[in-house]
Amino acid sequence: MSFQTDHKRKLENLTYHLNNIDELKRSVNGGNTILFTFPPDEEQEYIHFLKNHLQDNAEFIDISSLFVNFIDSFEDMNEFLEVYQSLNPRSKIFKSNDPEGDLFTMIIKSIETANKNQKIPVIIRTGALCGTEIEHQAIMEHEIVMHKLKQPLIILYPSTLKNNELYFLGIRKANKYRCTLVE
Repeated sequence: MSFQTDHKRKLENLTYHLNNIDELKRSVNGGNTILFTFPPDEEQEYIHFLKNHLQDNAEFIDISSLFVNFIDSFEDMNEFLEVYQSLNPRSKIFKSNDPEGDLFTMIIKSIETANKNQKIPVIIRTGALCGTEIEHQAIMEHEIVMHKLKQPLIILYPSTLKNNELYFLGIRKANKYRCTLVE
């Protein structure tokens, strides 16, 4: 289905879930996340569409910008590459349990800030997580997301359907535990 014919139905579905938070948490094993799915090649249209419809109620968290900010936190690219190449598994640079900040911490802090601002946290440009080994599941199951958000976390999820299975960016099978889908 194309963006033109699909967006209104998805908005109605999203609005329903946002208005029925108790039902959402019961149906997703205590989770508090909505995966808003769309074809990867229509990401721009869906981001623009949701920004127009949720603008006053949502705070958009751009993973690609956080990724760039994280890389910029190093003295220079050589320092980043040195650290990246020295770690095994390399994902530890992005999710290291370092309270000072890694990419995962930056994401969680952004979600927390949206919540403090009484806004719906909406994560966009999630394709930037590819190669970081930060799983959407880790974000969805974080204590702040599961227990402290006033509104559910919305993750814009570029995906394709293959043999009735959802695949993130068409390559990795989606884990739909602790979330509800807006398909």
